[in-house]
Amino acid sequence: MDVSQYLEIFIDETSEHIQSLNDCIMTLEKEPENKDTINEIFRAAHSLKGMAGTMGFKRMQHLTHDMENVFQEVRSDKVKVTSEMIDILFQCLDAIESYLDTIKSTSDEGTEDNEALITALNKFLENAENGGAAAPAKEEKKEEKKAEEPENGDDKKKYLSVEFSSKDKDALKAAEESGNKIYGITVEVQKDCLLKAARAFLVFKAVEEFGQIVVYSPSSQDIEDERFELDFSLFLSSNAALDDILKAVKNVSEIADAVGEEVKTATLFHEENVQENLPANTSAAKPAEQAVHKENKPAQTKSKPAGKPVTNRTVRVDIEKLDALMNQVSELIIAKNSLVSIGSQEGGNFQNQSFHEQIEYLERITTSLHESVMKVRMVPIESVVNKFPRMIRDLSRRLNKKMELCMTGEDTELDRTVVDQIGDPLQHLLRNSADHGLESAEVRKERGKPETGTINLNAFQEGNNVIIEVSDDGNGIDTEKVKAKAVERGLVTPEQAEKLSQKEIIDFLFMPSFSMAKQITDISGRGVGLDVVKSNIEALGGDVEVKSKLGVGTKFVVRLPLTLAIIQALMVEIRDEKYAIALGAIQTIEDIPVEDIKYVESKEVINLRGSVIPIIRLDQILDIPPKDEEVESLTVVIVRKGDRYAGLVVDNLLGQQEIVIKSLGKYINNNKTISGATILGDGEVALILDANTLI
Repeated sequence: MDVSQYLEIFIDETSEHIQSLNDCIMTLEKEPENKDTINEIFRAAHSLKGMAGTMGFKRMQHLTHDMENVFQEVRSDKVKVTSEMIDILFQCLDAIESYLDTIKSTSDEGTEDNEALITALNKFLENAENGGAAAPAKEEKKEEKKAEEPENGDDKKKYLSVEFSSKDKDALKAAEESGNKIYGITVEVQKDCLLKAARAFLVFKAVEEFGQIVVYSPSSQDIEDERFELDFSLFLSSNAALDDILKAVKNVSEIADAVGEEVKTATLFHEENVQENLPANTSAAKPAEQAVHKENKPAQTKSKPAGKPVTNRTVRVDIEKLDALMNQVSELIIAKNSLVSIGSQEGGNFQNQSFHEQIEYLERITTSLHESVMKVRMVPIESVVNKFPRMIRDLSRRLNKKMELCMTGEDTELDRTVVDQIGDPLQHLLRNSADHGLESAEVRKERGKPETGTINLNAFQEGNNVIIEVSDDGNGIDTEKVKAKAVERGLVTPEQAEKLSQKEIIDFLFMPSFSMAKQITDISGRGVGLDVVKSNIEALGGDVEVKSKLGVGTKFVVRLPLTLAIIQALMVEIRDEKYAIALGAIQTIEDIPVEDIKYVESKEVINLRGSVIPIIRLDQILDIPPKDEEVESLTVVIVRKGDRYAGLVVDNLLGQQEIVIKSLGKYINNNKTISGATILGDGEVALILDANTLI
């Protein structure tokens, strides 16, 4: 049976189980006696093993099976949790993640057997406290299982009636006429099996090594939907030995038993002899036997109606489908803007009450649709930051520094496309804090700090942006050393360096190949950290700034847009050109008399309610010819980025509008002032100004 159609689901669910195991093992290291955590780990490992087996990934299944053995012994209080065990388990998770990465790229798990890890797991069990307890435990289980089985295996055979369709009969006859034997086989799964359909798939894969399955009973679709109790039947066309086939079936985990025999179609289709040749299948039981089963299991029959399996209330949605839906919403908004434009034309024939009512209705619908789609696209950043506690734990050991990670705001939501790309920049910042930021335990002790350094990751929403702060209580940035490095590399002269502000000095750290590391390690020091952070975040329409105090610590503030698709914007006009400025960046709009403009270091500024704000003339930035006539006052849009403000000088304000962001591709990729374009109602294209790059 082809299970490749389930590959995407397998990848998603395996990623979830790996993350769950990472989290639980981290908790187990701190709380080794926590039974709930131990049980959760066992369940996740068991599910992971079953899924890998179902998909035919034998190496992954083998490794997770041995991990499950360790968890089982911990669960049974036969093995104590130790630091050595935690290290081995984390290495196993890394190996499983490596399998998953290979599966993502090649649809196959590769050829790495990870024998060293499997040996380490088994050796740990052998050398654990109360050594030797693990092996007898397995023997005891075998004895228990043997005791549960009936003495006569034939007692498990159930001969039930099955109605063959004409298609089934033709297929079985054709198989028999070709010279093959027809085997009727009944397979019984264990009572506590959670994934019956998965076990059935494994059985099908096993028997198809010997021949072709001609008939399923119940149907393959019913088996896939788990519409069967504890057993199912199949008819196999094969020339292999029956014992070999049954042995292969019984080797599948969670299979209680398998019985079968060779059948002849002449006997099989004769009503009087059907029961003598057909293996069991509860879905087609005789009325009398069905009544017996109902008496024995009334609660089970009552609680789970046939044909209505329990399902999750959540679904996974392909991001491409969401993108297509978003594009439709985008076109709908453009159509709305077009209608608004027509309706506002002077002398038009649309100035009536009904027309305006329709426009308002369309506006409500598109706004509601936009919000709904955005909610579907929004996902918590938890999916990205959950892997960081494990990373900090590993860094703590490798760097021989005591450190802990405190995270808040993991439920803060971001657009899926932003979340997918923010992981690497955040990882760079956390590694930077661990390697460069935090001092050694000895130095911290000398400075009167706790031996354990703290790294904080805090996320929260602020207007139309999400702020992610990565801070540490370490050494802080030594701006004098950074300044000296910049002079050494010829980036500035010693005279220029003396005039630099703290921000300008720190900005050197974001330059390509600029590193303050004294030695290159695999953690940091190659000068590919902070420049990557800045470029990746700016590519998402965000920005990053640094606040640092020597001896106290450093804070990186990452500001990201909630979405990259549709935004509220203020439309402005500069000469005859229309531009859009994201509403989330705008603080106020001021009418400033020209005589109020002052100069600081040859730059225009205004004093607005006690704050000195630099003036940016957009016509100069955009290389637009200046106005011929002098004006007495300027229309200034005050924008903000973090703690900094700037005033953008525009000619006219056209009002607020919901706009669709269209990428400019590679046409204007060298000008970061323009972040995209939008199509207006009259078909005109307006460029979108990125306030972050202007400040």
